[in-house]
Amino acid sequence: MSTLSDNSSIFELAPVAMWLEDFSEVQALFTQWRNEGVTDLRSYLKDDLARVAMCSQRIRVLAVNQKTLELFAADDVDHLILNLGRIFRDDMLETHITELTHLWEGRGAFCSNAANYALDGRRLDIQLRGAVLPGYESTWERVLVTTEDVTAREDARRQEQANHRHAKAMFEHSPVSLWMEDFSAIKALLDDVRHRGIIDFRVFLDVHPEFVQQCMSEIRVIDVNRATLELFAAPDRPTLLRQLGDIFRDGMAHPFREQLIDLWNGNLFHQREVLNYALDGSERHVLLQFSVFPGHEHDWSLVQVALTDITARKKAEAYLEYLGKHDVLTRLHNRAFYMEELNRLERKSLRPVSAIVVDLNGLKEANDDLGHDAGDALLRRLGEVLNGVVSAPNHAARIGGDEFALLMPGADRLAAAAMVEAIQELLKINNQFYSNAPISISVGVATSEDGETMEALMKRADQSMYAQKRAFYAASGLTQRGAGGRRET
Repeated sequence: MSTLSDNSSIFELAPVAMWLEDFSEVQALFTQWRNEGVTDLRSYLKDDLARVAMCSQRIRVLAVNQKTLELFAADDVDHLILNLGRIFRDDMLETHITELTHLWEGRGAFCSNAANYALDGRRLDIQLRGAVLPGYESTWERVLVTTEDVTAREDARRQEQANHRHAKAMFEHSPVSLWMEDFSAIKALLDDVRHRGIIDFRVFLDVHPEFVQQCMSEIRVIDVNRATLELFAAPDRPTLLRQLGDIFRDGMAHPFREQLIDLWNGNLFHQREVLNYALDGSERHVLLQFSVFPGHEHDWSLVQVALTDITARKKAEAYLEYLGKHDVLTRLHNRAFYMEELNRLERKSLRPVSAIVVDLNGLKEANDDLGHDAGDALLRRLGEVLNGVVSAPNHAARIGGDEFALLMPGADRLAAAAMVEAIQELLKINNQFYSNAPISISVGVATSEDGETMEALMKRADQSMYAQKRAFYAASGLTQRGAGGRRET
């Protein structure tokens, strides 16, 4: 006890919990096990934790300081020693194996992290260190052990780990495609351009379009989540990362150029709609949301890109736009589009303009005799014929129940006549496939004259069509519906 008495004041007043213990019986047990052939103590103890308890029971506490009593909420030394089983329990045996192994290997010192329990029930995270005191190396009769309370530190570490797992789970299982990327090389490129005195970055990109591709090549993908693999039909991350060129292709350079301009202007949080491609080649319309993570504004080394799949919405918008300008039955343009086109051509100086008005003969009779399904079938077939011969800048529209109009900007009389001939030829082929229900049409043609309005042009085409229609009904002996009438434009 001379070591303790010589240093009693230091021991008692130390700011950390200290124990003076006698490990001599542990050493004797180790000698016994060695004689029995044990060579790997760690494995030997793990095979039966009762052996660890056997070692613990052979440790004799000689003294503790006041800090130890405070840490473990003990009234006095006797109170502490009588309740050691409540202090060292549960997973303590596992960590005790490391300490014993160090002594077994002759190191003379040990350290470990352990969980102890104060006598008031508090769980304590302990940083434990021990050393055989000088002069007792052969007997282990004096071992000094410190038990430092690191609960606050360990709680913080556990909370950090929990936060990390939470953030990782949110990233991995987000229903939105998330990309973690490193834009630091891009920032370096932009900084270099700025240092060269460039002020108008948009003009710079106009002069050096290759700079956009250079920046695209410098993006480093750090990680992507599951939703990204699903969005782009990728079996795994390596495959996705190898085939990024198949995802970001074609027109991707333009939105990325605008993204660079945003970054140049200091907008570190922005969004825009872009078109990407899945690995199966299908289109993916996405809403791209770009964010530089807080704390990384100085180098852009960590940014998040969120891609929300808006393909279904874009298809719905396109279909609604299509419905606004097309006739669903014939798939030609509708009357609203026709009126807009007439107004546009009225404002334009491009002349001549030719107009062809087509009327489906006998639609009323087909509806009355065979039903509206039969009449709809005739209209669909005529729509197929007109769609087959008309292409931009010409347009065909269904402007009434059985009335159609073709507008041909820049087309003279010869071009208009060639169009009528093409319609009649394709109609003959169509009728060969439907010989039991041939289509008959009346056609009127007009080409604009100097100073003539579009309304006057359409009136002349109407009159030409109705003259042919009257001749058809006269020859067939049918009663003409609305003979001589015309639609309002």
